This record gives sequence, structure tokens and C-alpha cells, in this order.
Amino acid sequence: QTANCKMISKMRSLLLLLLVLAATACLSSGFTPSNINAPQHTSALHSVPTSLDTLTSGLASIARIKYGVSVKSGVASDGPASKFLPTIKKLYDVENSRDCRMVRERITEFDLVVDNIIPACSNSRMVSSGSIVVPSMVVESNGEETTLEGSDAILGFLDKEFKVKDITDETEDVEEDVTGDLLNKADDVLAFVPGVLRAGRGSKVCGAASPSLAVPRPEKPLVLYSYEGNQFCRLVREVLCELDIVYELRSAGKGSPRREELASITGGSSQCPYLIDPNTGVKMPESKDIIVYLYKTYAGFTPPSELLKSVSDVITPLLKPVYKAIAPLQAGSSRENEFEYKSELAEAKAKIFDEIASAPVVIYTYTLSPFCTEATVLLDSAGISYTEVSLGKEWVPGLIDEPLKRAALLEITGSSSLPNVFVGGNSVGGLFSGNPGILASLESGELKPMVENAMKSM
Repeated sequence: QTANCKMISKMRSLLLLLLVLAATACLSSGFTPSNINAPQHTSALHSVPTSLDTLTSGLASIARIKYGVSVKSGVASDGPASKFLPTIKKLYDVENSRDCRMVRERITEFDLVVDNIIPACSNSRMVSSGSIVVPSMVVESNGEETTLEGSDAILGFLDKEFKVKDITDETEDVEEDVTGDLLNKADDVLAFVPGVLRAGRGSKVCGAASPSLAVPRPEKPLVLYSYEGNQFCRLVREVLCELDIVYELRSAGKGSPRREELASITGGSSQCPYLIDPNTGVKMPESKDIIVYLYKTYAGFTPPSELLKSVSDVITPLLKPVYKAIAPLQAGSSRENEFEYKSELAEAKAKIFDEIASAPVVIYTYTLSPFCTEATVLLDSAGISYTEVSLGKEWVPGLIDEPLKRAALLEITGSSSLPNVFVGGNSVGGLFSGNPGILASLESGELKPMVENAMKSM
């Protein structure tokens, strides 16, 4: 079953990448490298949400449109006895978990506040010391704390404490029939759809927040006004989960009195999501702005697209031998005068050695390659300066400008695929693969010290 899920995720990633490439091929560059003389790339696909993320998140919301959008009428949390009800102190949560999603939907519908949403991914700091049932909820009632484990226990508790049974409920019980059973089964199936549409997001702590990077951690929980069914709120919650950030959740679904509270803070708008960071004093709406802020403040760098990572895992092993065979042929290895080819190849190698010795960090790219664009975005977000050398638009005939350099890179590093990054004259590899690749080097905390040593030796 796990293998099937991975294959579905990879197939989805490949199809989505083809759609994105088709769209971005018609667009001018949306990214300016740190070197203003560097080639202009196609639009970046990095982890800051794109229109593709908005689309898939929107479809995820449509799949669960009946749930987690509006506050139910007659819930106990808005009555005069609300101050005597239990308070939710903690929720151990994984954003892209089906069971956690169902709990958060109920939290929206009952218009509740959770003091601490605690990311509980398998590699989260919060669960590193031992196993935690996900979801788990800690509630306080009459001064005593109780821990509820699993979605069934949590949902049963919430229904018991916050749901006011009315005539509608009784009517539904009487009128339930075969059609109702079928709808319930359809709901069970649709509960998995958001996880498929947002595969790869909100399910693990990303390398940009790795403990090995000593990234800043907020001392006080952030505050997020959100509701489960909102596609833009989902994008923010995914990143909070991936950055392993604890936050207070203030439900503000449709019909929630908390929207008036939000309007008083913003000066009139009750739009969700809305983030308050008590550690910095920052208050902001707009999902994309919030996500950029979170990466800038609480991550070592802006991580590359999970979509590209999934695609790379699929196509790189397949195309690597093809690249290796084609690179010398494009450079002219099949010509009758073999000596002339080897002489030109030696000149290309000498030029590469001069280039990689001229700057601490040198990256070889194609301007139309999303992997190359992502690599330059990654270096920029990590604050690493570099010299970029473009070999053309892409590796295919008619688009590559310097095939001899590509063949020379193959002989020097054993790889002809781009990007290829050199630090201090040594190849680190590409975006996701190599020796060991720039993403792996950043996540391990090794890349920046390598760059610093290269700068000292220049």
C-alpha cells in the first residue's frame, strides 16, 4: 500500500510538472538572480505558493466543502455557559493527516481556540524523545488536564462537550436511509482526497528547519486566525508544520464571532489567514506574504519545490545514462578527426577550470530548466553569492549553446546534467543529487562552511 501511495504521488508530481512547464514556457522570467548580469530564468517553482498550489489546495477544499467552513448553529462554545467548558491546551497535529484534518474541521465547526498546535511529524522536535499518537489532544477542565489519543476519542469528546443536539439531529437520525449510507461512504473516500492533492506538503519537517542548522525558534507561540476549509489557510498551516513551529489556532470560520475580533485588529477586514507573531510584533494577512515571512524568519533557506524533488526521483535515474551518451555526441565526438575533438574538449575543460577558480561558488545552468532556476533561488535564499555560467536554454539540440562544455563537465565530474555547482573548485553536484547536492549540503549544515573556506582561499 505504501509503495502504491508513493507511485501515485510521483505520477501526480510528473503530470503537474508538465502543466507548469507548459505554462511557464510562455512567461517571461519572474526571478532576478543576485548577479544582475546573469541569465534570466523561467519562473521559479519554489515552496512559496504558486497558482498551482492555490489550485490543488482549492480542489482539496472542494472535496471537503461540507466540513470545516462554517460554525454550526447552537454550539455550546458561543453560549452563556461557554466559560465553564473545557479548554484545549494542546493538539499534536500533522497538517496533511486525514485524522488530524477531521479533528480540525470539528474545531472550526465548534468555533474553538487551541492554545498550542504542536507539529507532530515523525521528524519533529516535539516527538524526537518518544512516540506520540497523532492526533492527540490535551484538554483542561476544572483545573485538571486530560489527554485524548486518536481521532475517534477526540471527536467523541468534542461532540459530547460542545455539540447541542437539536431537532435537526433527531430528524437526520430518523430519515437516515440507504442514500445516507452511500453519502457517508462517499465522504469517507473524499476525506483522503486533500492528502492526495497536497501530497508532499505538511507531512514532515523540511530540511530548512533542521536542528543541525540552528535555525531561530519562536519563544512564544505564533497566533493564526484560520479555518480548516480555506485553501489559503491550508497553505500557511502546511508551512508552519514543515517549519516545526508551534502556534495558537483561533478558529474564524463563517459565522464566527471571532471574525469581529479579527476585524478590530485589522481595521475592518476579517480575511483569513491572519498571522500575529508576538516575538517580532509582526501582524499580516495574505498567505503568500505570511509564508515568505516564515521562511525568512524561522528557516535556514527557502526549500525547493517538493514537486521537483518527486519528479527528480523518477526521471533522473532514467535519463542519466541518456545524458551521458548524448553529451559527447552533441559535442562532436563522432567526427572523423578525433584529434580535433579531443583538442577542443581539452580547451573546454581548461576554460571550466579557469571559471571555477575565479569565484568561491560557480553554478552551470540552463535558462529554461526549472531545476537550475530552483538551484539559483535556493542559493539566493541561503544568502550565498555565486557566479552563474549558462550553457544555453536547455540540453536539447538547437537550445544548447556550448555542448563542448557540457561534455567537459561530464569528464570532470562524471555528470553532464545541470545545474552543476562548484564550491572552492570542487563539484558539489546538482540540486538534489551529486556530491551530495546543494540541498543535502544545506540541510546538513555543511555548505555554508565550505563556502566560507572557499572565500578565505580566494
